[in-house]
Amino acid sequence: MPRNKVDLPYHVEYLSVLDEEGRLDQALEPKIPDDLLFKLNKAMVLGRRFDERLLSLQRQGRIGTFAPITGQEASQLGAVAPLVAGDVMAPSFRETAAQVYRGTPLETILLAFGGYNEAALLVKEGKDLPVAVPVSSQTPHAVGIAWGMKYRKQQNVVMTFFGDGGTSEGDFHEGMNFAAVYKVPLVFVCQNNQWAISVPRSRQTHSKTIAQKALAYDMPGIQVDGNDVLAVYAAAKEAVDRARAGGGPSLIENVTYRMMMHTTADDPKRYRKDEDVEPWKKRDPIQRFQMYLKSKGLLSDQKIEALEAEVKEEIQKAVEHAEELMKKYSDPLHMFEHAYAEMPAHLKEQREELMRELAGMPKEEPHG
Repeated sequence: MPRNKVDLPYHVEYLSVLDEEGRLDQALEPKIPDDLLFKLNKAMVLGRRFDERLLSLQRQGRIGTFAPITGQEASQLGAVAPLVAGDVMAPSFRETAAQVYRGTPLETILLAFGGYNEAALLVKEGKDLPVAVPVSSQTPHAVGIAWGMKYRKQQNVVMTFFGDGGTSEGDFHEGMNFAAVYKVPLVFVCQNNQWAISVPRSRQTHSKTIAQKALAYDMPGIQVDGNDVLAVYAAAKEAVDRARAGGGPSLIENVTYRMMMHTTADDPKRYRKDEDVEPWKKRDPIQRFQMYLKSKGLLSDQKIEALEAEVKEEIQKAVEHAEELMKKYSDPLHMFEHAYAEMPAHLKEQREELMRELAGMPKEEPHG
C-alpha cells in the first residue's frame, strides 16, 4: 500500500499588527473601543512603574524576592482584556499586571511579596486563582475548572498563563491533552520570554514554534508578537470567543523577552550578554502602543505626563497603605490563629510560651 499524507486541520500563523515603529497594518487592526484602549494604556504604564517600584523596595529590603514583568506588559494585558467578570484566570508567577487589571489591589501584591499571608484578606470577591510558583502546575487546575464550567453549562472561559520553560513540564502536556479531549472552554497563553531562568528557549524545545504544540492535541495554535498589545488582544479575543461558543481550547504563543532578571534572586549577567537585550528595547510594548494612540489622536505628551503622575501617586498610596498593614500584621502570635476552629492544647501552650518570651524582649528603638 502507498504512503498517504494525514490531513491535519490546522497550521500555525504569526500575527503582528504594529511594527517596532508603531506603524499599523490597518487590515489587521482589531476593533477596540476607545475606553478600552485608554484602560490598556494605563494598565501597561501602571504595570511598568509598579515593577520599577517593587524592584526598588526589594533592593531596600522592604519586600522579598519577586519576578519582574518589565517588557511583558502587552503579552499579559492584551490577553486578559477580552475576559469578563465571571471568567477565571490561572496565572503563573509573572502576571502581576494582569492580576492588577483583573482587580487585585496593589497592596495585596506588596503584602504577598513581603511574605504576609494576610495578603489574601485584601483580595476582592472573584474567581481568579492565586499565583502558582511550581512550574505549569496551574494548567491542570485550569483544565479542571473549565471542565466544571462546561459540565454546568456556564458561558464562561478560563485562561491560564505559563512560560516557555513551562511547556517542558508534563503538567502542560497533560493539561493540553485533557482540554482537547473534553473540548473545554480554555485558552492556554504561553509568555515565551526566551528564558527559563538561565536556560534559553533553544534548550527547551527543538520545535520551530511553541504554538505548533497545539497541533499534537488537535486544537488551534497561533504565534503572536507578544510586544504588540493589539496583536495579543486580537488573538486572545478570537480564542476567548471560540471557547465561549463551545469551540474548545486554543494555544497562544506570545513571543516577548524577559528584560530583567528571572527573579530578584537571579543575576542574568552570568548567562546572557547585555547586547542580547538591546534589540528588544526597541520593541518596547508601551512605546509602540503609545505611538499608535498618538496617531489616532487619542494621546499626547501632555496626557502621558499626566498619566505618569497619576500612576506614581496611586503606587505611592498603595506602598504607604501596605507598609501600615505590615506593621499591623507583624505580630508573630498571628501564626497560631485560623488554623483550627478550637486551638489544641499543645498550640495554646506554645502560644503562651511565645507570649512570655516576647514580653521579656527589649523593644526596638525607632530608626532616626
